[in-house]
Amino acid sequence: MTIDWKRAIGLLLPLFLLLAVAQAQVLKPATWSYDVSAKEVKVGEEVELLFNAKIIPDWYLYSSDFDPELGPIVTTFTFQKHPSYALVGKIKAVNPKKKFDQMWGGEYTYFTKTAQFRQRIKVLQPTLVIKGSYEYQVCSEVNGQCIPGEADFQFTQITVLPGAPATAPAQGVTTGAPATTATPALSGTTAASPATPATTATTTTGATVNPDTTTLGTTTSPAAFSDSAANGTIPAATVGAAAKTAGAPVQEGLWEFMIGAFLSGLIALLTPCVFPMIPMTVTFFTGGSSNRGNAILKALVYGLSIIAFYTLIGTLVAKLAGPEVANFLSTHWIPNVLFFVVFLVFAMAFLGMFEITLPHWLVNKADAQADKGGYYGVFFMAITLVLVSFSCTGPIVGSILVMSAGGETLKPIAGMFAYSLAFALPFTLFAIFPNWLSSLPKSGGWLNSVKVCLGFIELALALKFLSVADQVYHWRLLDREVYLALWIVIFTLMGVYLLGKLKFSHDSDLPYLGVPRLLLAIATFAFVVYLIPGMFGAPLKALSGYLPPQHTLDFDLMTNRGAAGTPTASTICETPKYGDFLELPHGLQGYFDLEQAKKCAAEQGKPIFIDFTGHGCVNCREMEANVWADPQVLKRLREDYVIAALYVDDKTELPKNEWYTSTYDQKQKNTLGKKYADYQITKFNVNAQPYYVLIDEQENMLVTPVAYEKSVQKFVEFLDAGVAAYKARKGAQ
Repeated sequence: MTIDWKRAIGLLLPLFLLLAVAQAQVLKPATWSYDVSAKEVKVGEEVELLFNAKIIPDWYLYSSDFDPELGPIVTTFTFQKHPSYALVGKIKAVNPKKKFDQMWGGEYTYFTKTAQFRQRIKVLQPTLVIKGSYEYQVCSEVNGQCIPGEADFQFTQITVLPGAPATAPAQGVTTGAPATTATPALSGTTAASPATPATTATTTTGATVNPDTTTLGTTTSPAAFSDSAANGTIPAATVGAAAKTAGAPVQEGLWEFMIGAFLSGLIALLTPCVFPMIPMTVTFFTGGSSNRGNAILKALVYGLSIIAFYTLIGTLVAKLAGPEVANFLSTHWIPNVLFFVVFLVFAMAFLGMFEITLPHWLVNKADAQADKGGYYGVFFMAITLVLVSFSCTGPIVGSILVMSAGGETLKPIAGMFAYSLAFALPFTLFAIFPNWLSSLPKSGGWLNSVKVCLGFIELALALKFLSVADQVYHWRLLDREVYLALWIVIFTLMGVYLLGKLKFSHDSDLPYLGVPRLLLAIATFAFVVYLIPGMFGAPLKALSGYLPPQHTLDFDLMTNRGAAGTPTASTICETPKYGDFLELPHGLQGYFDLEQAKKCAAEQGKPIFIDFTGHGCVNCREMEANVWADPQVLKRLREDYVIAALYVDDKTELPKNEWYTSTYDQKQKNTLGKKYADYQITKFNVNAQPYYVLIDEQENMLVTPVAYEKSVQKFVEFLDAGVAAYKARKGAQ
């Protein structure tokens, strides 16, 4: 018998490719290894434990040093208690990148290519036992996937030499600041073995967290976002959105901030304390100099002195507000309420209630130095300008510093440099080209109008800081509708003021309305009209970073009504487990426990729509907001399917009789999230979210699952194909 090799290869090749694809579904975008700062230490000495991660291209890992309430899952490390060592201070993420994400409405930290976390410990006994576990999340910039991970670790590389006995700290107390960061291990890595030789760094993959441990939590921030991605708790979509933020270098966000600071500097020039001083200052340079070249040089020194002074202020803020206070400033109620009060005071000053002035002796002393002449006098003239104009520029400068001082090192310096560059530019340019002075508009009441409008804007921005504290501590003072109502009133009053129908005591008469003022009033009222639908559930995506979450809205027409505009009826069979703290978007009804969903599907004769999701999954939220919200998709989800939303990152502990050991990683699964993360990987060989699977009540897959699919039409076709396959299967039985 002869063999047709071409035909055989043609038949076998697709099978090999299919097998390869199936094997490739369990992604491993990061590997972990451990090291120490010193191999030999004495009892009583300190040593650093190093957690290193290698991340493949186009993926990023969430860090451990951002606000956990932001949404993404923060990387966390859990150390088992042992009398042989004590933690010293917090775990530190080494130079993570930072990015502001509009979807989460906050800043997170992350790593690309490589990551390192360090924890200092103090050796207390000769027999050193360091064990624990960590959790993390990685996300992809390209395919919009996120993968959670967890692993155990053990450090056996340290040899303890004889030394002075050390006294262990009181139980539950660590030397130094409490450790706060933790890095979840990526699904794609391999778990460290306790028997790892002391001479090698261990590579880890997924592992579970031992309940009998001390967990070092951190505040969530950009890093936590990465963690969620690494843990798989953040879906791929999250990565996609975060990819734009996390994947891009931190300079992108910095440049955006600098542009805003530069524009603030230009606005400061239009205040009544600064604008009239431009021609006065330029006249001094042109009239008091022997020649034009000397005047230009002095003008340059003047401008550079202004920039140097403001940049020095930014440097001091950066030094005082280093990374150690980032979490405190971003999440604690004290600084956020303080910033709210500061912005409120600034707003009152701009509106004319009082003036913020510096002590007269300080201004007079700088002015006396300026009278000495020469370049020394020019420098102090610049300082005098900064001090004299403080009543108008102080609130703007203070606002920039408040918004940049959240643990940043570069941002306050860069912000002050950009602001002062815009502030100093006109003085220098008009001194070089004095003929331009004739084109300047004359001083007048319009300058005060600029100041008052800035007061309204400061008042609106002040609410953001109060809102942060309100959300973190669940005060429920500034729910979404209250926040929007205040903004609507503030900007309506600003529009009325621009039309000249509202007048303060220090305003001049407005005999007629100029075209620029009318255009500003139109823009302000248009913004108010844009805000109004938000009171009834409109997402207002352009302002997502500044408004409280959608779920704080008491009256949401988009959630409480169906696609056709009619109230939604009950579509489920029984009260869902975990429904007291978990919910589906857009008023959809479903389950958060697969067994309940299967039972209901059998009763109703419907297929099951499984949504593998997570609390910290940005891309999951994007899919819900942009794809699920479409009337075609909503109709099918509501009428044709029993929905099972399975959260892979939920920390709710299961009853002890439901704990089990996974056949995949031989780890104990004791939380709701671990249970369904393990189910996803063992049943479907996938560990990324979002991931949508259509099954029947026997858990038979109906069609090929989909992940981050932004096309509404393709998602509709996916749902229709599932229904058709379900009916065909039932008809064949």
